[in-house]
Amino acid sequence: MQTTIEFTKMHGAGNDYIYVNTLKYPIDNPEHLSELWSDRHKGIGGDGLVLIGKGAAGADFSMRIFNNDGSEARMCGNASRCIGKYLYEYGLTNKTEIRLSTLSGIKVLKLHVDDTNHVDSVTVDMEEPRLAVPTQLATPDGSMTEGTVTATDGKTYVGTFVSMGNPHFVVFVDDAENFDVAGVGPTLEFAPIFPGRCNIEFATVRPDGSIRMRVWERGSGITMACGTGACATAVAAALTHRALRHSHIVMDGGTLSIEWRESDGRVLMTGPAAKVFDGKIDLP
Repeated sequence: MQTTIEFTKMHGAGNDYIYVNTLKYPIDNPEHLSELWSDRHKGIGGDGLVLIGKGAAGADFSMRIFNNDGSEARMCGNASRCIGKYLYEYGLTNKTEIRLSTLSGIKVLKLHVDDTNHVDSVTVDMEEPRLAVPTQLATPDGSMTEGTVTATDGKTYVGTFVSMGNPHFVVFVDDAENFDVAGVGPTLEFAPIFPGRCNIEFATVRPDGSIRMRVWERGSGITMACGTGACATAVAAALTHRALRHSHIVMDGGTLSIEWRESDGRVLMTGPAAKVFDGKIDLP
């Protein structure tokens, strides 16, 4: 007998995923389903598949996220905000502060609820950025600030490495709006210096102090937004004295407010979460 499951399509600043409540609909092969369902011509369409599950010790719920190539990501800031909205509006919790277990640890979500009892935005405590991770960056100490990376095509790019649980390489360019993200992104994602590949951000500081950023996501390609990438970009801008510790990161899908708190070094990300539609689909 064929099994039909319910799903919800949601997006955070245009970063769109397919969400499944695995407490109700267990998923056995998320890698394959993410590839199949993410296809924008033959499937539901999205940047990947997100599974909402039971929380581990110390957490209310859990998140697993799979890119549209089937690979599993450690964390996604935009998806975590959408999960907060999903959990509250679908009645899985009445909390406005939720502890969410991810492969990058437990993240605390603070829901901002409007007068109609809908979640219009969420602040996520992304914890402290890691600036030295030898397993993610093959330099002697696993760090790089304004360093040079040789891409797979032999060209070199200057950038800063920041890990938000997942690896990011932030390159500041003259004009991110018109930069060749599709051409350069994959050559840096697969650069030998990144043992497990890397997310790549191309950013420009605007005259008003906001930062225009475009992203090439590891395993997904160009996406409308990337929450951890926005955090990494804000940290890299502060590290290189291009911006202060509170930045507005403007991406193709929208703007996120990022604060790298000086008091404790933690990164707070605030942004929207939106439901697109509910649907049903048969498991293959």
